This record gives sequence, C-alpha cells and structure tokens, in this order.
Amino acid sequence: MATAVPARPIDAPRRREEKRVLAGTLVGTTIEWYDFFIYAQAAAFIFAPLFFEPVGSSSLAQIFSWASIGISFLFRPLGAIIAGHLGDRYGRKAVLVATLVGMGAATALIGILPTYGTIGVAAPVLLILLRILQGFSAGGEWGGAALMSVEHAPREKRGLFGAYPQIGVPLGLILATSFMFLLTTSLSDDDFQSWGWRIPFLSSLVLILVGYLIRRSVEESPVYLDMQDRQKEASAPLGRLFRDHWKNVLLAALIFAGNNAAGYMIIAFFSSYGAKTLGMEKSQTLIAAIVGGFCWLFLTIYSGWISDRIGRRVTFAIGYVLLIAWVVPMWWFIDQGTTAMMTFAIVVLTLGLAPSYAPQSALYAEMFPADVRYSGTSIGYAFGSILGGAFASTFAQMILNSTGNSWMIGLYLGGVCLVSLIAVLLVPKSVEKSDLHV
Repeated sequence: MATAVPARPIDAPRRREEKRVLAGTLVGTTIEWYDFFIYAQAAAFIFAPLFFEPVGSSSLAQIFSWASIGISFLFRPLGAIIAGHLGDRYGRKAVLVATLVGMGAATALIGILPTYGTIGVAAPVLLILLRILQGFSAGGEWGGAALMSVEHAPREKRGLFGAYPQIGVPLGLILATSFMFLLTTSLSDDDFQSWGWRIPFLSSLVLILVGYLIRRSVEESPVYLDMQDRQKEASAPLGRLFRDHWKNVLLAALIFAGNNAAGYMIIAFFSSYGAKTLGMEKSQTLIAAIVGGFCWLFLTIYSGWISDRIGRRVTFAIGYVLLIAWVVPMWWFIDQGTTAMMTFAIVVLTLGLAPSYAPQSALYAEMFPADVRYSGTSIGYAFGSILGGAFASTFAQMILNSTGNSWMIGLYLGGVCLVSLIAVLLVPKSVEKSDLHV
C-alpha cells in the first residue's frame, strides 16, 4: 500500500514569501549599514590625514573627519521626502531597489577617490559629495525596508518581523569591523593607509549585486496593494502628512535621536578614542566592537519578539532607562584602556540599545496611516538621525577636547536619551496593534 503524501499547508506560499521579505529587508539594511560603518571607521582612522589634515592640526582634522559623517545626515530628509513620496505613490519595492543601488555606487566610488595629496582640495569636496549621495540614498532605504517587513507580518508578530531590518545595524557593524580588523592586522600601517583602506569600499559592489537580486524577488507590500485596490492612493501624500500628522513625525524623530547618538559611539567614536587617546591598538578596539555587535544582534531579535508581548512603548522605555543609567559610568571602564574593559562597556551598552531600537519599525508603522506611512516613517527616521547620530562623534570629540573628561560625553548622551524616553511615552498606547491597512 502506497504511503500517503501529506498535503502542503495552505499557508506555505505565504510563509515562503515572508521568508523572502525578511531576507530582502535584512540583506538590504545590512548592506546599507556596512557602507555607513566602513565610512565611519575610515573617518576614525584614515580620512583625517588623507583628506582633511591640511586644514590645520591633527585634532582639528579629526573633527572635520567626524563632521563629514554628519553632513550626509543633513541630506537624509531630502532622500526620505522623495523616496517616501514615491513609495507612497508607486509602491515600496521599486524605491527599495533604487536606494540600495545608489548607496552602493557612492560607497564604491569612495574606494577609487584620489586623496588630498593627489588632487588637492578637490579630494575632500568629492568625498563630501559622495557622502551626501550616501545620505540621500539612505534616507529612503530604512523606511521602505521597515514597512516591507512589518506590512507583511501577522498582527501578533509585527515586532519580531520589524526587528529584521533593525539587525542590519549590528550585522553591518560586524561585517564592516571584521573586514577592517582583517586589513589592519594583515597589512602594515603604510600599506593600509596607502591602498588597503580602499578594499572595503570597493567590495560594496559585490554586496550590492547580491542585495539587488534578493530584493527583486520580493513581492510588493500587501498593504500597498490593498490600498491601491481600494483607490486610497493619496494625490498628495506629503501635503497630508505635514498637515495632519506632523506631531507624529516630530515624535518619531525624537524617539530615535537618543538611540542613534549612543549607537554611534560603538559605530565610530570608541575605536578612534581607544586608539588615539588611550593608546590602544586598532585591533583591540575593533575586537570590542565586534563582540558588542554580536550581543546587539541577538538582543535586537529578542527585543523585537518581546515587544509583541509587553508592547512597543514599554520595550522602548526599558531600553532608554538602561541607556541613561549606563552612559556616564561606562567611561570608567573604557578609560582602563584594555580590550576586556572596553568590550564589557560596549556589551552593557547594547542591553539598552537593542530594546530602544528593535521595536522601531513596528511602532513607526503603527503611528501612520497607510497612504502616508512610507513618507512618515522615512522622514521621522531621517530627522531623528540628524538630531542623534549625525554629529554625535563630532560633539563627543569637541567635549573631550574642551573638558578633557570623557564622562562629560556621557552627560550629553544621557540628555538626548532622556528626551527620547519622554517622546516615546507621549505616543498613545492605542496605536499598538492597530490595523495597518487603514
């Protein structure tokens, strides 16, 4: 007697599509953040002497190098406005592919850019222009990825699904930092400064090809398709957003600012501070960042999952309370100048970073109606980046230069996190688990 073949579950196609969506959002945001982290780490170690040192002292050149990170954030809102408008009018998928390609092209071009010693002042000018293109592309990247993941999610798993684009941050950090660690330990300082730093930027071309192929296979958001079927496509989504939902845009920006400011300490500042101020080897600071990245990764997935059970606002609040409590005392451990102490400080910091970041995709999606959601999430995120991470490393360096006390940087970070905590508590609890199709 032949063995009966069990019937395929009815929802198997949907599950396959959910897996493709999660893979597409994860790969895209990982590549985006890899590109950003490679730039941030190059700004920590390379760009000051190669592009900005002619402006004056090495400390002033380092401030200019940090500022070049922040300049791109000023153009994120423009990218968010344009990408959000197009995403609300014509769909999430095409915009996601375009922003990914734009981000990768800018990164690869930095890898072949001549330095100040070759073409003079044109070198920092071109570097900043390419950094602006990165910022413009990134402005529309995160909002689309967040919405694709959350809008495909079952109602009871929005936090978990929305955590996938969020873990692109620690994955990008791990990938970029590991690459930089490999290069700094296998090349001499002269070779690394001469040509080795270019390799991570050029490698972005391979990552972009992989991300492009994955994202092309993902279907359009079901919420957007449903909105089209019901002819709810807004004739002027941007006008309606700023007329009817400006308060939520402001709250979204403030909610993200504290997390982004604290996160950029791991992304960029700690490595530079450890090497240039504490006299640590570059490899030591990079190991600490890699270990912290893995903790951040696993805690983000858990925080997304737990937000489906205890709520987005509560999860956010837990994260920000932990950050406020840690951002000052962590400097005592960092200033010991050892790999173990810096690693410990970063790992504890991720205990607050993960819950104040993982639920962001789901909360933002729930804060805005479908016809302005791409615009609202992207623009709120972009302005939050400006208020938070854009000049966090610049401010930290300036505080350090003027006071000589690292813990004073913690006061600045704690103040920004306190504002973000207040902002998230002002979001009505009623938005959680709302119907995303309206």
